[in-house]
Amino acid sequence: MEIKGKVHEVSPTTQVTDSFKKRELIVEYVENPQYPEYIKFEAGQDRCALLDNVKVGDDVEVFFNLRGRPWTDKTGKKSYFNSLNLWKVNVLSATGNSTAATPEYAKPADISAGAEEDDDLPF
Repeated sequence: MEIKGKVHEVSPTTQVTDSFKKRELIVEYVENPQYPEYIKFEAGQDRCALLDNVKVGDDVEVFFNLRGRPWTDKTGKKSYFNSLNLWKVNVLSATGNSTAATPEYAKPADISAGAEEDDDLPF
């Protein structure tokens, strides 16, 4: 799955256990401008490094997997948890970097320059 939006927050890497670390990315998703959504993605282990070059305000495309799992508490009540595990992030336009946001184009050719007045073209 993928989604495009603006980076709202990038968390530092958190060491959850001795063998597991994670990092979170919050993306502002504006399908309806009146009601923007703030979606939390998780990156685990070596994928934490995917967020090193992502800055608040960047327009990004996030590729992720949707995960869900059950959990039963001490009283026997079952709950379900969902997570969005990112596996790739493309920065579409970076904040503060105008060269990345503005592509270079060739200058338009001046077709009137050097044109002769006594053309013998039939039109």
